[in-house]
Amino acid sequence: MDLTRISRYLSLILRHKPWVAGVTLDRHGWADVEELLAGVSRKYPINKEILEEIVRTDNKQRYSFNDEKTKIRANQGHSIPVDVELPVVTPPPILYHGTGEKYTASIERQGLLPKSRLYVHLSGDAVTARKVGQRHGKPVIYTVASGKMVKEGFTFYRSVNGVWLTKKVPSRFLTRYAAPDSDHEGR
Repeated sequence: MDLTRISRYLSLILRHKPWVAGVTLDRHGWADVEELLAGVSRKYPINKEILEEIVRTDNKQRYSFNDEKTKIRANQGHSIPVDVELPVVTPPPILYHGTGEKYTASIERQGLLPKSRLYVHLSGDAVTARKVGQRHGKPVIYTVASGKMVKEGFTFYRSVNGVWLTKKVPSRFLTRYAAPDSDHEGR
């Protein structure tokens, strides 16, 4: 059984297109587990144990259950309007954003925009940002002057899986990060 493929399908349903599986999300992004299982099982073999395994073993911690495990939601990354009840949190003075080299001209002109998502996603360390950037080609990392942004009234959130979120990052708060090409920086 390909849990990665099922997890990707869950991500599509819980973050972008719940209707493809006949699932309804409430205003906070929660889906009924039984309804989700019924919808997903039309395409992939799944039961509650498999769903729990996917949630437990997902290295990016994409999903959360409610306390009773009767509801599930994606922690962040939605393109549909939901309020996942993220707490407003003061970020560290510097955060990081990893991207592919092909996007740098646009970023340096427009800043970071959420595009199809509700928020811009930022990392707390350069290593994670580099890994994110590698998914988009040759990685480029930007430092984000998040402390300065807070002083200018920008709001930051932190998802349960540690991703930092904000509505946008104007280019004046971005600097290309010139670190050694290593997985050890920032540690």
